[in-house]
Amino acid sequence: MTDVVDDAKHAEVPLTLEGAPPPKTLGVLDQGALWANLGVSLLGFSGALLLLEPIKGLRLSVPAALVAAVVGSLIGSAMVGLSAIPGTQTGRPAMVLLRGLFGARVSYLPTVLNIVQMLGWGAFELWVIATAAQAVFGAVPYWLLVVAAGVLTTGLTIFPLGAVRLLRRYVTIGVIVSLVWFAVAFLREAPPQSGGSWTAFAPAVDYVIALSVSWVPMAADFARHSRSSAAAFTGVVGGYTIAQVACLGLGIYAVAMGEGFAPFIAAPLGTLFFSILILRETDQSFANNYSTTMSLQNLMPRIDRRILSATIGVVTVGIALLVDVNSYGAFLGVIGAVFVPMFAVLAIDYFVLGGARNWDTSEEAPTRWSMLIPWALGFVAYWVTTSTPTVEAWDAIWQPMRDAIRQPWMNGALGAALVASLVTLAIGLPRRGLRR
Repeated sequence: MTDVVDDAKHAEVPLTLEGAPPPKTLGVLDQGALWANLGVSLLGFSGALLLLEPIKGLRLSVPAALVAAVVGSLIGSAMVGLSAIPGTQTGRPAMVLLRGLFGARVSYLPTVLNIVQMLGWGAFELWVIATAAQAVFGAVPYWLLVVAAGVLTTGLTIFPLGAVRLLRRYVTIGVIVSLVWFAVAFLREAPPQSGGSWTAFAPAVDYVIALSVSWVPMAADFARHSRSSAAAFTGVVGGYTIAQVACLGLGIYAVAMGEGFAPFIAAPLGTLFFSILILRETDQSFANNYSTTMSLQNLMPRIDRRILSATIGVVTVGIALLVDVNSYGAFLGVIGAVFVPMFAVLAIDYFVLGGARNWDTSEEAPTRWSMLIPWALGFVAYWVTTSTPTVEAWDAIWQPMRDAIRQPWMNGALGAALVASLVTLAIGLPRRGLRR
């Protein structure tokens, strides 16, 4: 009997979507450790520049930036946490859940979009790992570091639940010690920071929400292995919020001390503790690789996930060798515009309109064209209400409507979620009343 329990405890993810039900092995500590590690990112440290100055020429004060980090992280992680719950309850990964929202065939559209964004995120992560490693080991070629990080990432993806347990048992402790060490060092050495204002507070919150919401399309991929919905939600909101706020806050003071990763290397024992953070960064690329695999399995449910993971690893490495890192801010804007309203539609339909009672994730799930309407209108609302710049020609299309609205309190994420939610309710409530 003991052997059976032990085997179940250490069970891995089924190789295909048509295989055995996903094992429910992750408790709140596993989920919390996973999301805390995902909330700490070397991209987040450098991303503090966009937090401090989300619009060129409008710099936030340090208190305003810290409050924006807290508010944006709480809103964004709550969205991620809620999107994780259906995965726990149904045992289905994120893109397969969208069969219940849009129908099996139409779910392929957001699945393809998610694959594109996950490949982009994966490439960015390999780029930042290699760039950070070069700051420590300057003589090692960039391409070799990218390939090494890609191989390690792919290896973790072959045993995803084992990787999550590894994070909880060993990596999280090293990350906490490293962050505390750098926080003490920076608070002692950073010059006083003054100036700035609260003028660009809403765009800064928008940026932080986009950082968080980029994980919405993968939350259910891990939550489906959670022992309970409460464990999944608590792990996401608690772990991710605390870690991301700490990461952005640390980045604000690092920016004041120098460019890039130089302040981390220059700190006492900085090379040691920064190396720990570099090694930990592979969990970001691992999560992206695994979720890309899950997305592909929505399209090809009978293909062995190990084959898909290896293929994705090779493609991501190739992209990382060519990626344009200057498109990072615009990339986050596109992610928010696509997935914030989609999350809102899913949340209203699943939790408010009673969709959870008969959520159809089969390959024969009927098409629900009406659910594309609130998603599309939410997408439009994002660009009308956001003030975060992306691509100049694209922003010019929306600028007249933005000027007509002229409101200081709304941002793209909230505008998109509000419009998508209200339209979903307007479509769904009459039908719900007829069913009764």
